Amino acid sequence: MSKNETIAHNEQEIQRTEAHLAELEYAHPADGADVIEDLPLADQVEVVRGLDLEDAAEFLSEMEKHDRARLMRSLAPDLAADILEQMSPDDAADVLDDLDDAHKQQLLNRVESEEAAEIETLMTFDPDTAGGVMNTEITVVDQNLTADQAITLIRRAAEESEIPYYAYIVDSVETLVGVVSLRNLMLARPRKPLREMLENQQLVTTLYDTDKEDVAHLLRHYNFLAVPVVDYEGRLMGVVTHDDVMDIIHEEASEDMLGMVGAGQDETVDTPWLRSVALRLPWLIVNIANSIVAALVVYRFEGTIAQITILAVLMPMVANLAGNAGHQSLAMMIRQLAMEGWDPKRAWYAVWRESKIGVVNGLVMGLLIFIGVFLLTHQPLLAGVMAVALALDLIVGNASGAMFPIILKMLGRDPAQASSIFVTTVTDTMGFFLFLGLANMFLL
Repeated sequence: MSKNETIAHNEQEIQRTEAHLAELEYAHPADGADVIEDLPLADQVEVVRGLDLEDAAEFLSEMEKHDRARLMRSLAPDLAADILEQMSPDDAADVLDDLDDAHKQQLLNRVESEEAAEIETLMTFDPDTAGGVMNTEITVVDQNLTADQAITLIRRAAEESEIPYYAYIVDSVETLVGVVSLRNLMLARPRKPLREMLENQQLVTTLYDTDKEDVAHLLRHYNFLAVPVVDYEGRLMGVVTHDDVMDIIHEEASEDMLGMVGAGQDETVDTPWLRSVALRLPWLIVNIANSIVAALVVYRFEGTIAQITILAVLMPMVANLAGNAGHQSLAMMIRQLAMEGWDPKRAWYAVWRESKIGVVNGLVMGLLIFIGVFLLTHQPLLAGVMAVALALDLIVGNASGAMFPIILKMLGRDPAQASSIFVTTVTDTMGFFLFLGLANMFLL
């Protein structure tokens, strides 16, 4: 490339970067993140270099983690560290969690010591717990202050903290003694002591090691904008806000969807393909073992199929319809556990409910399949065998679809993890066994 061509190329890059910066000037952080993600990596780096550090921190906080990690690895360490300093500690900890240990430490060494210590503390918590998703930038007020003094303190600290939905009241040893909404604080008499506003208050908190999904249920149940996180002595550690909960719910729903079919629960299209193989292959091997069970049932009735060949045509219908019913129950049960958490009484009630649904659906579908097979073959006995086998397998499918998540939960496993594989195995095996077994009894 000649010197003039190089100059022209550089000018085009500058113009392109300036155009992107102009597009981002008044963009909402979430929209700005989308704009940056759509750019080639080299352009992403140039754009971030041209942004104010505060804007860059907001945009990167909203980016998808795989895109964000790739961008952070491409930025100069000093710039990346400056951006981390502008993020809230919980966002900075999330960003660093996606980097390898060496790069993570390299950036932390460049962050101011006080902020680095706070980020490192957050990173010691399990990312799937309240401590792992909480924000520590909160405004704490002493219970001995008055309402107007508390408002003045919150106003001064607002720029440095998470959006102040509530005032968190502590005693002399930092134990949380109450929470007052900003609305109530604004409506209170200016000289009213905060301790008077806490009378008869039922304090709702969560421990730092509570599963983040349970924290999401807590916020949803009480319709709070934030919930305080405390240690076992009741000392205030941080808060989990409603925007964190939205991320948790989205993440859990994605994990459940992937886990049900035996894929890696944290997989994306950016996951290295060899890692995806390692995550999926064990469940495929389990599926082979399960499929062998169904194949052995068919092999056991080889003679029956040889004598009545139409059975080979009809038997997949029984397994497929029951499998579909099982997956309907499974999806309902996974949703129930995701929305309401683990309640054994409610869970077993759901199994009973799904079994009743299976009975009714079995009767209706059995009647329909009886009519269809009779019109096709003019063999009422064959149609009756098909109808009974389908009805029974539908009951099995509905019951097993509801039961497997409960069984996995009781075993301490994720209820969604590969549940569909086990449901399919049960409905296939039982479907073949019921249909061929009844055929062997009544048609030979």
